Amino acid sequence: MSQRITTASKTASGAPSAASFPRHEQTFPALTPQEIARMRRFAEARNYRDGEKLFETGKPGPGMFVVLSGHVTITQRDGLGHVTPIIDQGPGQFLAEIGQLSGRIALVDGQAEGDVETLLISPAQLRALLVAEADLGERIMRALILRRVNLIQAGVGGPVLIGPADSSDVIRLRGFLTRNGNPHHLLDPKTDPDAAEVIARYSPSPTDWPLVVAPDGTVLRNPSESELARAMGMIRGLIKDRIYDVAVVGSGPAGLSTAVYAASEGLSVAVCDARAFGGQAGASARIENYLGFPTGISGLALTARAYNQAQKFGADMMIPVEVKALDCSREDGTFGLKLDSGEVLRARSVVVASGARYRRPEVANLADFEGRGVWYWASPIEARLCAEQEIVLVGGGNSAGQAAVFLSGHARRVNMVIRGGGLGASMSRYLIERIEATPNIELIFNTEVVALEGTAGASLERVRWRSRLSGEESGIDIRNLFLFVGADPATGWLDGCGVMVDRGGFVVTGAQIAKASGDPASALETSVPGVFAVGDVRSGSVKRVGGAIGEGAQVVATLHGFLGDTARPAL
Repeated sequence: MSQRITTASKTASGAPSAASFPRHEQTFPALTPQEIARMRRFAEARNYRDGEKLFETGKPGPGMFVVLSGHVTITQRDGLGHVTPIIDQGPGQFLAEIGQLSGRIALVDGQAEGDVETLLISPAQLRALLVAEADLGERIMRALILRRVNLIQAGVGGPVLIGPADSSDVIRLRGFLTRNGNPHHLLDPKTDPDAAEVIARYSPSPTDWPLVVAPDGTVLRNPSESELARAMGMIRGLIKDRIYDVAVVGSGPAGLSTAVYAASEGLSVAVCDARAFGGQAGASARIENYLGFPTGISGLALTARAYNQAQKFGADMMIPVEVKALDCSREDGTFGLKLDSGEVLRARSVVVASGARYRRPEVANLADFEGRGVWYWASPIEARLCAEQEIVLVGGGNSAGQAAVFLSGHARRVNMVIRGGGLGASMSRYLIERIEATPNIELIFNTEVVALEGTAGASLERVRWRSRLSGEESGIDIRNLFLFVGADPATGWLDGCGVMVDRGGFVVTGAQIAKASGDPASALETSVPGVFAVGDVRSGSVKRVGGAIGEGAQVVATLHGFLGDTARPAL
């Protein structure tokens, strides 16, 4: 259920100059007359009178504008009626951010100040420009990304969340928006008068927390991720009769790599993911052993680059969209992917990159505290909840080690509970050394969590664990428990399609597949012709980010072979 807020606009005066933004010369570069001339073949002329809107918050953006004469004022307008000036743009400037690569809704308003002449470059033509004009495209792409980063850091654009910062559903929705690179801001009704006014007007029951106010004033009461995504224009209907060359299910490193390489080689690509891009790698606080990043990089930053890169080459990113089933009958020569919306996406080939889901240990009341003190990832949102607290983290792999090091910078003490007797067999050496050198990380070996205590419907209060050597149990007052105990393959949607899986549920590929023709199967080919598997979901894969990215690149050559020489790019 949703309702709409209608308020008078409250405008702050004085738009800041570009110089007030970080890296302003890269964020708002000025185009030369020669560069504008090179862009004209991708554009059409558009003129606007004083006061006309070039684009409007919450409505699909028409593309990127290049200002030839006049000025355009960029403002942010939220659903509570606040209008905040952002910047004034004049001749030689271009107006867009990363969302315009795929025609997403505008996050800000652009209004003509006086008569304005522009060139409008549609999303499709913008992608063509970025590829055809490499040097100019690099400057534009960097600016589009930096503008989105500035919006996120300033909390400008996107929805307003109203509720306590430590509410489980506030954390859930903030995590969803953050993982998908969407700006938003949070208001606490205890301290913010506008938030208190909305609460007074709608008088929500506790189950309504949080309220979410979309830019158009629509109020959602504790929405699901899909409901929020639809209100924000993240989910769009399928184009009727569209058939893709390849559908990629999953947007972790393997799926993103497949999308980038396939789209860059001319294949039409659709990527579906039920929650967010990045997969489990996207939740990693810092990856330090990935080639080319000597100072390390967060999983979100690494996968966000790939996500933007895939859009640059024209891949359709459908997030959050869950694939419920795969129809492999191919009666019309295509596969049918049944989506959670009821629609069916058609593709000539399918790449299974659905990865794995976080494993839940067998603790009786675990589900009662999920989102209320039990977490399966460690982002800055969860880290803030642990400030100066003692916490428990379970797991002995690289993900657990990365999370422990990250959380040690926020928590007073990190109790790292490991089922085995050491870390050498499951964790990279650099992480072991980092953990051993961190004074507020305590390693507790040969131990497992056996019980959680707390008030039903409220937060976690106490954790009990047992020694696997002595059987002795002990407890500790804890409000936050992080679980990194492995993952199970996300392959349920393949049931009934004939795709072979091993005893653990991972997809079998390559030499283990006996083809009817007698020919050996390629390394990433499944038991169903035209269906391939890459990354963590594949049986026998190396469960590392680098390995997943490599498989995503490798499968594209196999896709070309399956689809036929006509799909192969000219050399």
